Amino acid sequence: MKDYLDPRNAEGMPNLADSAFALDFLLSVKNGIRNYGFAISETASPELRTILTKQMEAAMDLHAEIADFMIKKGWLNPSDFKTQYEVDLKAAETAVQIAQMNLFPMDTDRRGMFATPNK
Repeated sequence: MKDYLDPRNAEGMPNLADSAFALDFLLSVKNGIRNYGFAISETASPELRTILTKQMEAAMDLHAEIADFMIKKGWLNPSDFKTQYEVDLKAAETAVQIAQMNLFPMDTDRRGMFATPNK
């Protein structure tokens, strides 16, 4: 088992974390675009529909910007399934490795460390 405190075992972690944050941001923006679509279709006010449409278009531009950034970094490969599969597989393997780490190897019992009334 790898020692999570050893800096050698954190190699590549900032890049993996950055790609995970970027993917989460991309998915959040995509969800917002979907919600704008629902809101536009539900509103009766033409003024509000215009405002929501402009906000949705801005969100779509942001989505494109994030996706382009991720493609440049090699974190997203929408037109190359094989490469994207390898990226996703590596991320899944890393998640499994992190889950298998003993992140709290020492006794974490805190009894007796705080003032408590006698019973």
